[in-house]
Amino acid sequence: MCFSLVWIEQILIWAVIVIAVVAILKLLIPFILSQLGASGSVIMAAINIVVWAFVAIIVIYICFALIGCLLSSGHLAFPSPR
Repeated sequence: MCFSLVWIEQILIWAVIVIAVVAILKLLIPFILSQLGASGSVIMAAINIVVWAFVAIIVIYICFALIGCLLSSGHLAFPSPR
């Protein structure tokens, strides 16, 4: 079954992990790049774009997996931790 309480729990846990990682990166990277001066802000802007592009790709993947689940032609496959 695609939609269950366990499934919703896993989605919420993944969302919290992604938001926490992005928040930590936004705190640490400016601190690390502060020694580079003006070019550090350009690098930070580029890293910020890459991080949010990665988050957007994950969201798009989940949305299309949900659509596939609703149409019963696909499934949501998160990698299992080993």
